[in-house]
Order: sequence, then C-alpha cells, then structure tokens
Amino acid sequence: MTVNSRPARPVILGQNQYGKAENRVVKITRDGATHHIKDLNVSVALSGDMEDVHYSGSNAHVLPTDTTKNTVFAFAKEHGIESAEQFGIHLARHFVTSQEPIQRARIRIEEYSWERIATSDANSQFIGADEVKHSFVRKGQETRLTQITYDGSSWEVVSGLKDLTVMNSTNSEFWGYAKDKYTTLKEAHDRILATSVSSRWRFNWTDDEQKMPQWEKSYEQVKKHMLQAFAETYSLSLQQTMYQMGARIINNRSEIDEVRFSLPNKHHFLVDLEPFGLKNDNEVYYAADRPYGLIEATILRDGCEPRIPVDLTNL
Repeated sequence: MTVNSRPARPVILGQNQYGKAENRVVKITRDGATHHIKDLNVSVALSGDMEDVHYSGSNAHVLPTDTTKNTVFAFAKEHGIESAEQFGIHLARHFVTSQEPIQRARIRIEEYSWERIATSDANSQFIGADEVKHSFVRKGQETRLTQITYDGSSWEVVSGLKDLTVMNSTNSEFWGYAKDKYTTLKEAHDRILATSVSSRWRFNWTDDEQKMPQWEKSYEQVKKHMLQAFAETYSLSLQQTMYQMGARIINNRSEIDEVRFSLPNKHHFLVDLEPFGLKNDNEVYYAADRPYGLIEATILRDGCEPRIPVDLTNL
C-alpha cells in the first residue's frame, strides 16, 4: 500500500506546534546551610519542518515530548535557574540549535515564589533557631510569568504576572459617565477601587548582540512601579489608573517597550443599612465577585508597535 506524503489540495496544513506542557520543576540551591528555591511550571512548544508527521505519520523530525520534559529537568541541574527568563532562554536556544527540523521554540514559564519563615530569637530545643535557613512559606501575592520565543536569530521575551490583588479604600471616584434608560448605578465620589492585576510586558532585547536585561531586578522594579502608580494615582476611573501604571513602567524601565493589562474591577457596593436605623458612612461594603467590569489596554513606548496579544489568555 502506497501512502502519499502530502494530500491533494485544497487541504493543507496550517500553523502547528508540539511539546510537553506544565513540567513542574523545583530547584534547591544549597549555599552551605542557606538554601534557595526556584519553583517553576515550564511548558515547551516546538515548531518547524513538521509536515511529514502530519501528512504521513513519519516521526523522523519529531523530538519526543518526553525528551523535552527530560531536558527541562536536566537543564535545571546543568545550568541552574538564575531566573525564569534565563532558564527559558537556555531551553529555547537548545531546542532550536540542536535539532535541525525545529525552527522555533516557545517556552512559557509560571514561577511560584517562596520566602523564608522568620524564626524566633530563642534557640530551638533541637536546632538553633538562628541557624534555620531552609524553611519557607509560599508567597500568595501573585504568580510570575514569562514567555520566551526564539527562531534561531531573534528573541522575544514577554514577562508578566497574574493574580496580584490590590485595593485603594479611598481616593477613587466614578461619576460623569454616559447614562441611558437602563442606567441604575449611582455616581460615586468616594469609593473602593480594587482589582486583580494580570499584566504582560515586552522587552526590547531581541538578539544576542544586545546587553541582556537583569531579569530578576527588572521584575521587582516593574512590580514596584506598578504598585506605586496604583497607590499614588487619585483615580477618576480604573482606566486612568491602569494607564498610569503602564506609563510609570515605560518611563522608568528602558528595557521595556510595551505593557498590556487586563484588570477586572472587583466591585464593592455600599450596603443599605437604613432599614436597621444605621448610617453607612463608607464603612460596610458588599464585595461582588461577578459580574465584573473588565478593563483592558496596551500602553506603548512612543514609536513602538504592539506585539502582545490583545487576549492575554493566548499568552
């Protein structure tokens, strides 16, 4: 039986990729009695000359997904994990340069942060409390993200975070909006502004000739400027606050050209306490989880083109 390697037109193969998703790797670095943790969830997607495996089932150009999984764990040992970005760059470069059919690698990484458990000053019965440098508690503020894409010549690094919940209990208003016959929302001149930040930012580092950003410092600085802008902006709308968050990042971090936000407005409504003979002076609120306003935007350095997907669920 003869199998044609390519079907007759008009049916053709479009974009395709494959790899091993959500490889959970935890790397412990032992600096004497002091330990350090990097906790990652790594997803690998590879593409290139893969027509034959789709048309005829030939696996000659296919690196097994199990191999990509093994590579993630081996690289954690061989290269260590300085940062999520650096680890993703090592992986992407390896897959593209070591396998001729692979022409493009995309590495997505979620990072889960840990911090040391503060111990008492008094010595423990079994080990000195002042010697405990190996106990950690999982941070719950946000999940750090990065996506590394490499095609053999150029890089695209998009980092970010999700589930960073923030609140201003005052210095926020919402009034003067358009109204029609279905509008029931009352204007607010002193309200709670709360959201769960999902954000991505694109670095302008694109090739090996450029100086590579300091990934860990960059992340901490971006988060700092984002939070400071949220706290320091007297807000007349969540859109205004969001723009200031992005503008603060662009103005202070020269390595970043584009920031994308997706901000659900976590509504807090004043509870009507008048039936109980009580005055609610902006003290008691009902926190509604849905439906919620969803505010999204991209903030760019002047002269740059947007490249971060509008729908962050695709990134």
